[in-house]
Amino acid sequence: MTRIDFQTEPSRYRHWKLRFDGAVAELVMDVDPAGGLVAGYELKLNSYDLGVDIELADAVQRLRFEHPEVRAVVLRSGKENVFCAGANIRMLAQSSHGHKVNFCKFTNETRMGIEDSAENSGQRYLAAVSGSCAGGGYEIAMTAGHIMLVDDRRSTVSLPETPLLAVLPGTGGLTRLTDKRRVRRDRADVFCSMEEGMRGKRAIEWRLVDEIVPPSAWEAKVRARALALAGMSDRPEGARGIALTPLARAFREDGVDYAHVRVDFDRAVGRAVVTVMGPQGLPADLAGIHAAGAAFWPLAMARELDDAILHLRLNEPELGLLVLRSVGDVGAVLAADGLLETYASDWLVREIRHNLKRVFKRVDLTSRSLIALIEPGSCFAGCLAELAFAADRAVMFSGSAGGDNRVAVMALSALNFGALPMSNGLTRLGTRFLGEPESVGAARARVGDVLDAEAADGLGLITVAYDAVDWDQEVRLLLEERASFSPDALTAMEANLRFAGPETMETRIFGRLTAWQNWVFQRPNAVGADGALKRYGSGIQARFDKQRV
Repeated sequence: MTRIDFQTEPSRYRHWKLRFDGAVAELVMDVDPAGGLVAGYELKLNSYDLGVDIELADAVQRLRFEHPEVRAVVLRSGKENVFCAGANIRMLAQSSHGHKVNFCKFTNETRMGIEDSAENSGQRYLAAVSGSCAGGGYEIAMTAGHIMLVDDRRSTVSLPETPLLAVLPGTGGLTRLTDKRRVRRDRADVFCSMEEGMRGKRAIEWRLVDEIVPPSAWEAKVRARALALAGMSDRPEGARGIALTPLARAFREDGVDYAHVRVDFDRAVGRAVVTVMGPQGLPADLAGIHAAGAAFWPLAMARELDDAILHLRLNEPELGLLVLRSVGDVGAVLAADGLLETYASDWLVREIRHNLKRVFKRVDLTSRSLIALIEPGSCFAGCLAELAFAADRAVMFSGSAGGDNRVAVMALSALNFGALPMSNGLTRLGTRFLGEPESVGAARARVGDVLDAEAADGLGLITVAYDAVDWDQEVRLLLEERASFSPDALTAMEANLRFAGPETMETRIFGRLTAWQNWVFQRPNAVGADGALKRYGSGIQARFDKQRV
């Protein structure tokens, strides 16, 4: 299997173009039909596959870190008469089920990143839609806070998956339609049953778009609207961005090595050990953070962890159990968190904090069992403690091992209490203690304290503690038991248990994606020999099993 690489940069883009004009940037979708991630399909009509979205995710990230001067981003097409035809049908038809679901998950995480940019970074997105905007193309447009549609009698928006393909716009399309754009459910039902889509005044009345513009005024109106959105931003004037330099990685047969993250595979037992190394040195002040740029530990570590998680998702599907470890000094991690808290109002520090948030959300949303091992020499403190709280179980070593006077410890920082929320809008501790909110207060009172196993257990921060006599045997039994369960059952169980508490648009999107895409993408009506995805474009009508299940 060809390894999918999630690292790229603008000079390597085949599908997107970035243009800059002061406070406004244009992110232009101009997909190379011959640039598919694998052979077997053409990316016609600005349709996309995972490779197109990898570039989009990179562009969104670079706009945040490398271009603080950009306050508004215009999403538009570089092709005549088409904005985007959505996910490539041939790609979907030939892809494995696992690839389809991971593709849908990544595309939505990317779209959430666009929405997070607008909400938290002051980079507001405008979708300038000209031509056909269908399916996933309209889902991309809906990530923008404002959608403009040229009123030329040809340009339309549509979600035609149900009538055309026997699947559904489940990568956020249905949820954004009702929850974000507030389209009436009966009108949404009509809209999602139409192949031809909607345009003009009706699209405005139904809240499918925000503005329609005649062709004669199109460019001037797009520019004026973008400048108006830029005027609402709090991005700094005169700031200099930092370069997101390439990650230093070494792939080996049994793992991947980064500067601050190491991943070791054990394919015989279906397990990967992900070890995060704490900081070795930190800047003294804000000037030092800016000088360090992408090498500043919280940013460097998070970028590496993000790449490692994506690599495991797409390239190592049979490694169903991730063991989370850390190595380093607890005090150094707390010092890094202290810098992020002290200089929280700075634009770059703000971006680093939000990047940490998004990476930890990616961990939460990864369909693998997560077991954290907190051992002597670990540094699960502050932001790294979030990995232990993200785990399905956290096991801590109690006491010291023979010949080693070190004990396993944890520590909390201010970042654990609001800066790094989950998709449900709660902190991981708030989610953990949903039924005992007083425990959050008890934990907050111990911020900065070094906690041994007894203290961590008393605060409810771990699942269980074992001493030197029991550690090896109990951990072995835990990991072997987990590996013996059905992967399907574990995915469903973990996805249900990780997101307690209130529903948000984000949790609804990912929950529905997990449930409905896992189901619909396996049904013969979609992917069978006579299914709609297989017969699309052939001129032969799909044959459906009419039973409702």
